[in-house]
Amino acid sequence: MSHPAETYRGEHFFQKNQLLYVNRASESMMSPYHDHDFLECVYIAEGAGYHHIGDQVHKVLKGQVFFIPIGASHVFRPISSSKDKNPLSVFNCVFSPLLLHKLSAFASDYSIVQFMSDMERGHFPYYSCIDTNDQFEKLFLTMHREFVLPQSGSSDYLHTLLLQLMIALQRSMERSSPSSAPSQTAFVQLLNELDLHYNQELTLAKLAQASGWSERHLQRLFQQHTKQSFHRYLQNLRIQKSQELLRSSSLKISTIAEMVGYKDIHSFNQLFKRCTGMTPSAYRKETATADVPNR
Repeated sequence: MSHPAETYRGEHFFQKNQLLYVNRASESMMSPYHDHDFLECVYIAEGAGYHHIGDQVHKVLKGQVFFIPIGASHVFRPISSSKDKNPLSVFNCVFSPLLLHKLSAFASDYSIVQFMSDMERGHFPYYSCIDTNDQFEKLFLTMHREFVLPQSGSSDYLHTLLLQLMIALQRSMERSSPSSAPSQTAFVQLLNELDLHYNQELTLAKLAQASGWSERHLQRLFQQHTKQSFHRYLQNLRIQKSQELLRSSSLKISTIAEMVGYKDIHSFNQLFKRCTGMTPSAYRKETATADVPNR
């Protein structure tokens, strides 16, 4: 069944030769079918609904990512007309194929260059994937903030973020391919899981049981791919997360220690100083001073 579709033109969205546009929008039941003369990546930021594309309908949920090629007739719609009870909010990143051509000059990896070339020439079809480790959400949030609150260098920064988005999409596609290296792909997924659950009580034995690898093989993988033991990798990850909290919040240091997985504040203080060269309180004071602008 065909649907009458509006055609969205890039010239309406691209201002000041940007060749890129980012927004956050709430979809409605009245949103029209449309196609476009630009490329589009969509992230489901909130809620649930349906994606009508061509003659197909797919249910969509928060955390899903979509690539829509030029000429594909589609529309996102919420489950119902009540936006308060059933919202469907999305991030849209639309960009010109000419921008991909420009960015490919900065890529050195052949698979990434080929991926962007296929997308530019219309050889990359409609695609969707799940944001398993929040990397897409972080990218879209940063892109949107940079687009609506531009600063010096924002145009270049947006281009680097779009390149990161292309790499993330290509890797997602590669992971879903049967020909991808299973061991390396599975280890990357394991690191992603660690990044999400670093504050839990984790041991090499538990990780081995969950992954299906022996403890010895798992330790070899950590040494091979991170140049650290599992224990050292987890420590550094937790300290990195605590640094983020010390910079961005006024939480008590004991609270932050517990949030990143340490119940003993004295052990946390000693480990933090060993890793960073200063105590948590000194680090917080130092970074707060650095953030104060010169008068």
